Amino acid sequence: MQYVIGRKESCASPQTLMTDLSCLAYVLEEWTVVEYLKKHLFHVVIVSLTISAILGFFIVPLTILFFIYLTNILLLIYQKNGEVKADPLSDVWDSARKTIASFWDIYARIWHGYELHGVENLPEGPGILVYYHGAIPIDYLYFLSRLFLWKKRLCLSVADHFVFRLPGLKLLLEVTGIMLGTREECLIALKNGHLVSISPGGVREALFSDESYRLMWGNRKGFAQVALDAKVPIIPMYTQNVREGYRMFKERRFFRQLYESTRLPFTPPYGGLPVKFRTYIGEPIPYDPNITTEELVEKTKTAIQTLISKHQTIPGSIWKALLERFDKRCKSD
Repeated sequence: MQYVIGRKESCASPQTLMTDLSCLAYVLEEWTVVEYLKKHLFHVVIVSLTISAILGFFIVPLTILFFIYLTNILLLIYQKNGEVKADPLSDVWDSARKTIASFWDIYARIWHGYELHGVENLPEGPGILVYYHGAIPIDYLYFLSRLFLWKKRLCLSVADHFVFRLPGLKLLLEVTGIMLGTREECLIALKNGHLVSISPGGVREALFSDESYRLMWGNRKGFAQVALDAKVPIIPMYTQNVREGYRMFKERRFFRQLYESTRLPFTPPYGGLPVKFRTYIGEPIPYDPNITTEELVEKTKTAIQTLISKHQTIPGSIWKALLERFDKRCKSD
């Protein structure tokens, strides 16, 4: 007790105030918050790490969204400075497209070691590209970028209605060829020699498919009818590990009912781990005047499921997908 009193007096002395480390330690011990932290430090650390992990799971998808909006801003600056008034699909925009494609291709190489295989299967003329839809279609954005850099070719894309409700993206959607994809729009695009891409599973497949990579097309067959009407081939496409890179929370009845009633994606994607991405373009399904729409849909499903079976571990594994960053061989090899 005398030691404690002496310690107080010593710390209060002008000659020794804040010069003795033992005095500083004694003052800290008197602080209630320090004593509280001593008792609950473990819990504080656990809560902090948990919050950091949760934020980390969403930071990459949010970063991608930020870059998409930044891309649109750059296009607006390009349009204003160059006083560009040409059709967004015209060649006048090619220099801007090349800049955008180069940025996303660098991002794809660094973050996902992105590879594109089977470009030789794309027809020189028009065709319909049908692909599996991941939780977010970042792999498809990588594909568009590399295709433009390699072939200087624009692939027009059919998107869900909600995409066009997003504010501030109008110019980007126009310049990159994103369209609602009515039958008439698709037929005109194909008549003009364009590739047209569509994911029949769309947002539903993005939200409610999982690491089993099941297709969720429902009764959608419009793409097949358009292919028959335009007399063009269908080309299947799939990206390896797309579900390991970005995932959705496990399906819940509430969110499924909410989507079916509103057609809006309320479930946020998470992840963004730097897993290996490889996009595979399969052999074309040629136009056949003797095939029905239903038969063509089934042939397309089979072609995509074959690509998945050949190139994807089922169920998908995040750890294996990460390790594939160090494996230079394709899974088919």
